[in-house]
Amino acid sequence: MCYSDDARPPLPPISGAAADHGELKLTSADGTKFMAYFARAEKPTGAGMVVLPDVRGLHTFFKDLAQRFAEAGIDSVAIDYFARTAETDDRSDAFEYMPHVTQTTDENIAADAGAAMKYLRSQDGGAVKSLFTVGFCFGGSSSWNQSAPHPDLNGCIGFYGRPMRSERFVPKLKAPLLVMIAGADAATPLEQSEEFVRKLEAAGVPVESHVYKDAPHSFFDRGFAQWKDACDDAWRRMLDFVKRHGS
Repeated sequence: MCYSDDARPPLPPISGAAADHGELKLTSADGTKFMAYFARAEKPTGAGMVVLPDVRGLHTFFKDLAQRFAEAGIDSVAIDYFARTAETDDRSDAFEYMPHVTQTTDENIAADAGAAMKYLRSQDGGAVKSLFTVGFCFGGSSSWNQSAPHPDLNGCIGFYGRPMRSERFVPKLKAPLLVMIAGADAATPLEQSEEFVRKLEAAGVPVESHVYKDAPHSFFDRGFAQWKDACDDAWRRMLDFVKRHGS
């Protein structure tokens, strides 16, 4: 698990407001109804973001993060992964997530992300003109992977993702990727992330990467005061990426 119930996403550099936000139920391609959380921008830029959480699914950190993107003008939806196997929507620290993580499939994650994209394209979701994904850890690699089944994406952002979960998709990736690397990530050694970036470049995938030297896994957290500069820089890079690759 990347983020505990006490974690909170850093604030974006652009100050704004979310016009509306709240719980949402979306329907995947196989008919599965799963929980999600939407946030509409008060001053929308035309961009939409699908937020892919860490291994615990849709908990408070990622609901808050959807709001932070809306405050930066990006209509957002954060999704959960576990509707097919979990009996409740409880994703507190007490949730035993790993038995459910092992039952996820790349195909179901792509279908659920697709439902979120469809919502963002609708009038209710903001009728966005460009679409992006962002994810963290399990969600980081899941975010990069969406470029394969959803070639109409404008870009995919991943923080401290697991390269081994994405390498088989490399030949099919089309959208620009932003690879955010924690330099002191105990879960994924720096060398693995750098090798992944080289493989992307060799395959002709448009990729940008940045290493946050000495930063630990899950450094993107308002509670880590020593990593405030890294968090501010990460926000700038994400917002610049969205601005440059948006339609």
